[in-house]
Amino acid sequence: MSHECGAFLRRTLQPSAALLLPGVSNALAARIAEEAGYAAVFVTGAGIANSYLGAPDIGLTTVTEVGAHINAIREAVSIPIIADADTGFGNALNVMRTVRLFERAGANCIMLEDQTFPKRCGHFEGKAVVSIEEMTAKIKAAVDARANADTLIMARTDSRAIEGFERSLERIRTYRDAGADVLFVEAPSSLEELARIPREAPGVQVCNMVIGGKTPLLPQAQLSELGYAGVIYANAALQAAMFAMKNVLEHLRSHGSIEGREDQIMSFAERQKMVNFARYDALAKQCAND
Repeated sequence: MSHECGAFLRRTLQPSAALLLPGVSNALAARIAEEAGYAAVFVTGAGIANSYLGAPDIGLTTVTEVGAHINAIREAVSIPIIADADTGFGNALNVMRTVRLFERAGANCIMLEDQTFPKRCGHFEGKAVVSIEEMTAKIKAAVDARANADTLIMARTDSRAIEGFERSLERIRTYRDAGADVLFVEAPSSLEELARIPREAPGVQVCNMVIGGKTPLLPQAQLSELGYAGVIYANAALQAAMFAMKNVLEHLRSHGSIEGREDQIMSFAERQKMVNFARYDALAKQCAND
């Protein structure tokens, strides 16, 4: 299944497709995204740090922790998985291990960024980037390490906030020439910059729509016109879930019941649908009858 997903993603993620890629931080979120009709999901490193550790996106998660989340998500859904590998969790040799681990776990596209370790959220201040040469070596190591030719390697640069926009274009073009299949300039700060990226660094470009971040939030149709292949909403679902949990729990604490907040709570039946209860129930009955 994972091989088929990789081939589908390679065919689908093309310039101007503007494929919507919802961020998921666990298998439940991935199931909800698949049920909603999305063609692929983006496993968000920030979301895993937030939901699994209750911590910010500052490089605290380990390669095996993220790999375990990818594996659980692959067990839960049949659509392609794009996985956030942060900086690759070390040097070029670490990148090779990361790619192999994530690929075995079920990732069909693996994103590597050029920040120093420990990394920070792309829309935080205080970031730093490695040299172009070091990142190029990591990309080449990732390409060499993949077992399936349809596993995509995504190269992300965080250099916009540190070295300026022109340098970020130079970096992403270099990463493309080093073998990256998908390109990603993090945190452009204007419509003009968003428009220039696909035009001046041709390739399979994705962008990240961060709610409350530094990049203007543009609709899918406009990003398609600009030439983007994919549009990541890395933490929209998580932020919505956090908002709902906070509201419902504060209301319960102050009122002693959920009355008045019922419209913010999924029904019991819908909840069971999201966790595929009918499938597991059928499997249990089948096992009992064998």
